[in-house]
Amino acid sequence: MFAVIETGGKQYLIETGREMKIEKLDADVGAEVVFDKVLLIANEDGTNVKIGTPYLEGASIGASVEEQGRSKKIRIVKFKNKVRYQRAAGHRQSFTKVKVKEVK
Repeated sequence: MFAVIETGGKQYLIETGREMKIEKLDADVGAEVVFDKVLLIANEDGTNVKIGTPYLEGASIGASVEEQGRSKKIRIVKFKNKVRYQRAAGHRQSFTKVKVKEVK
């Protein structure tokens, strides 16, 4: 089975047993988390599809937290020609890596 969930203001397509990086959650490594904002659930072949309005009642996704981390640094640069104006900044986005255990 696969499903579409909403977490951290984004939507993710998930499958049972799949590891994925999502927006940071306040959970410790090894903790079990439950996603209850399920937008869609379907079979592998796509025959039995259930779509929520906007969420499915009684549907939930169980997952475990595998890792808490930060992504690679990106550089942001502002530059104005001929006036010697330069500004540089960096950003590292925090993420949580989860492994999906069950779709119900």
